[in-house]
Amino acid sequence: MSSPKRLARIAGLLYLLVGIFGGFAEGYVEPKMYVAGNAAATAANVVANAGLVRLGVVADLLDGTFFILLALTLYILLKDVHKSMARAMLVLVILATGITCLSALFEFEGLRVATGAVDLTAFGAGGSNAMVLLMLDAQHYGLLVAQIFFGLWLAPLGYLAYRSGWFPKALGVVLVAACASYLVDMLAAFLLPDLGKVIHGFASILPAIAEPAMVLYLLIVGVRTKACSRAHPRRGLSHLRAASYSDATLSSCDPELSSRTNPLSGQRHQAEGGDPEAIDHSCRVQANRGAGEPGSQGREAEGQICDDEGRG
Repeated sequence: MSSPKRLARIAGLLYLLVGIFGGFAEGYVEPKMYVAGNAAATAANVVANAGLVRLGVVADLLDGTFFILLALTLYILLKDVHKSMARAMLVLVILATGITCLSALFEFEGLRVATGAVDLTAFGAGGSNAMVLLMLDAQHYGLLVAQIFFGLWLAPLGYLAYRSGWFPKALGVVLVAACASYLVDMLAAFLLPDLGKVIHGFASILPAIAEPAMVLYLLIVGVRTKACSRAHPRRGLSHLRAASYSDATLSSCDPELSSRTNPLSGQRHQAEGGDPEAIDHSCRVQANRGAGEPGSQGREAEGQICDDEGRG
């Protein structure tokens, strides 16, 4: 199993790739081609930049691929914090990716019409240009629809980041606020287009802060090592299976922290070296030491698990 730090850095790299390819396709190519309400100008732009349009389509598809891989990596990293929220995050990313890839298909079909790969001479030049505009209109508004899910996925991500203790709580709060900002921007674009143009720049501020901050934190810090025990809390000795997983997680994050948090784990690490009798002895000593104390039944159970390990 990969350590949390390693998973976090993989997620950071994938998030960076999402930003690069998405920014190129949706922040550079699409605005360069699309002129709202002007069919002739849109068709001329597409014909003059046919190679760039092809690159934009491929960038959109790669963006979607890396976005799903990012969500899967974050799901593995954060599912033990709150499984339902992690699943919701994954579903929202899949929805956003599906709509984005479908929008890229409309862009590609607009290119085919503009360059004559699809014969629309029966409609004349004006009809052909109108079809190109229709295709790019569909792409433009398809991306706005996808923005619903691009925004919504930040809410569970921010919640998981806040609750896990692995990230600064302020970062979790800003991610959730960025979700609200995305939604306001989208609703204004559909319901009040004139107002949407005015507030678009302001609505982009929070996402422009929150998402790059998350990328940088994942790449540079990964996760807070000392928070591993809080992200996978031991809720009592009756949850022995969960405790076993927590010990493994603690060890992968910080072996010294694992030894300090669980003295039994420390004794077992010291007894490593392929000596089952040493492991068995250290576990029995720990179990006997807890006899007669509150919670001694749990310690005896833990000692029994160690005893089984020693015999194994």
